Amino acid sequence: MKKTYLSALFCLLALTTLFIGCKKTPVVPVSDKIAKAWTARKVDENSTTVYTKGGANNVRPGYSNFRLDLSSKTSATYVEWDGNRFTGTWSVPTDTKLVLSGLTPQPTGSNGTIEFTITNLSDSEVVLTRTAASQKTGGTVNVYTLTNP
Repeated sequence: MKKTYLSALFCLLALTTLFIGCKKTPVVPVSDKIAKAWTARKVDENSTTVYTKGGANNVRPGYSNFRLDLSSKTSATYVEWDGNRFTGTWSVPTDTKLVLSGLTPQPTGSNGTIEFTITNLSDSEVVLTRTAASQKTGGTVNVYTLTNP
């Protein structure tokens, strides 16, 4: 009887531990993870690195002014390397796509919309690839590695 009681108690303890330890970590939506103010850590134009934060020989040192503020639920502020500032809305229609739309004034050649592919996203860093070439940088496709300050 004592053996059965101990076996039952052990099984109950094992099952309780198993159920407590198997709690699922909630999945945070991409739209919630990306909803921050971001600054440039590294920028590549056509696979050539033109800016590294803190770098002494940056080809485009103006990227130190670059800012992508998505901290509001829907409104976005986008500041390019040359200091031009645009406001509009943002959305994440898929887990790998960020869209800035209704940008005013309209960035050159954009019709007010800029789209990015999200290639990496963590709590403190995001890598965005512009889906269309930027006329402002001479028709280059830009990859932005951004950090949350």
